[in-house]
Amino acid sequence: MSLEIPTEIKPWLNIFHPLLMFVLLGVSVYALYLGVKVRQTRYAEGEVKKELIKGKFNNRHYQIGSILLGLMVVGTLIGMGATYINNQKLFLGSHLLAGLGMTGMIAVSASLSPYMQKGQDWARYTHIVLNSALLALFAWQAVSGIQIILNILSKL
Repeated sequence: MSLEIPTEIKPWLNIFHPLLMFVLLGVSVYALYLGVKVRQTRYAEGEVKKELIKGKFNNRHYQIGSILLGLMVVGTLIGMGATYINNQKLFLGSHLLAGLGMTGMIAVSASLSPYMQKGQDWARYTHIVLNSALLALFAWQAVSGIQIILNILSKL
């Protein structure tokens, strides 16, 4: 038995993924801000450190990162699912490959948390490098995603 999605709904499936991803791009920038604050807190001294600790940037960064991980994985699957439902195939191209790479990067980055909590600098630096690359790819994905959306809208 196959699941048939109403024709009126199919085009809108393509809109949910980009909307979610644009929100996640903004949340990623916020996570970067929190990560910078965590680093500032780690190296601050005296009263400045006491003030920064009150911001609980470490907890907030960890929580936002966890939400990003989950929603990015789900968002990737939604994008691939919507493409497959509407076209009966996936388009092997730079947008798909970069998205899959980003999903892997965020998973590896998150998996470094236990090592960072134990003070391992190699894990912190790897986390920073992965997330910097991820954010750069995310920005590029936004541009290529807009091109895809315009292409879809032109066919409506």
